[in-house]
Amino acid sequence: MGERELTVWGIRGGQMGEADSLFLDHNCVALGWGIGDLSQIPPSRDAFKRAFAATYPNANPRSVGINAGQIYRFVHELAVGDLVVYPSKKDRQIHVGRVTGQYEYNTRVNPEYSDRRSVEWLAALPRTRFTQGALYGVGCVMTFFQINMYADEFVLAAEGKAPTTELTVDDTVGPVADDIEETTRDFVLKRLARELKGHPLAHFVAHMLQAMGYRTRVSPEGPDGGIDIVAHKDELGFEPPIIKVQVKATTGSVGDPVVSALYGKIERGEFGLFVTLSTFTGDAKKFARQKSNLRLIDGDELVNLVYHHYEGFNSLYKGILPLKRVYIPDVIDESGE
Repeated sequence: MGERELTVWGIRGGQMGEADSLFLDHNCVALGWGIGDLSQIPPSRDAFKRAFAATYPNANPRSVGINAGQIYRFVHELAVGDLVVYPSKKDRQIHVGRVTGQYEYNTRVNPEYSDRRSVEWLAALPRTRFTQGALYGVGCVMTFFQINMYADEFVLAAEGKAPTTELTVDDTVGPVADDIEETTRDFVLKRLARELKGHPLAHFVAHMLQAMGYRTRVSPEGPDGGIDIVAHKDELGFEPPIIKVQVKATTGSVGDPVVSALYGKIERGEFGLFVTLSTFTGDAKKFARQKSNLRLIDGDELVNLVYHHYEGFNSLYKGILPLKRVYIPDVIDESGE
């Protein structure tokens, strides 16, 4: 068998950097799930899942698998000689070290982080020395994870050949910004699909229309002729424009027959609005383009509306869609054109 390829791992030191001094002052990295001596668990992922589930009996089954997998990799896949990258929340530097020891259960110094691996720290560099892609890679929400993309930057740092992106154009900015934006869009649509299945999605769309300045009436659940919401500007709902809204939480594309059926319910002087979490077929969009009083909103445009009107949402829907306003980098045209 050939020589094992060097692997680069990332680790976090607690949500607020609680393990920072342990990591840096005692030359180690550690986990703190409090399961006990992990060397006593049979070396299989299923055994680690059982141990984690026994310690956290109320944990979500999916989180059990994810967390147990991280612990298993820390004990059995992280190898002596591998590199470990620790982005410190305390000094805002990226620390790169080489693993020097096998797993040990050690409750001294900081008993909350008792599962340890000894490390020789090789470099500590400001975040500005790395590309945005590398920084995004170590910003993983997991506690312990393998770094694949841009791992070469951390290898160079360990060798004393740190990148100098603070002096050069960073061509990873655009892809990273696009990835963050796409991931957030996926998150919004998945949360809406999972938490607001069926008629509850109509109540959400009605609430969003209220945030846009409309008054709304939501039809009772059940057969309703395709009209889920009636929206209007005046308090009583007599003055035009009257907007009739149909909402579909389907994952498949919405076709022309369904859109045409909605339009058949639109009277003279009224407007139709069709909202879906998915997409519309070409025929459906062609039909809508021919009708000046019909508008289609697909999942992508719905997310845009969520972003724009999010501050007007109530606590219920902010809880379903927990979002935080952040600024992400955009591509800078360095050509001067």
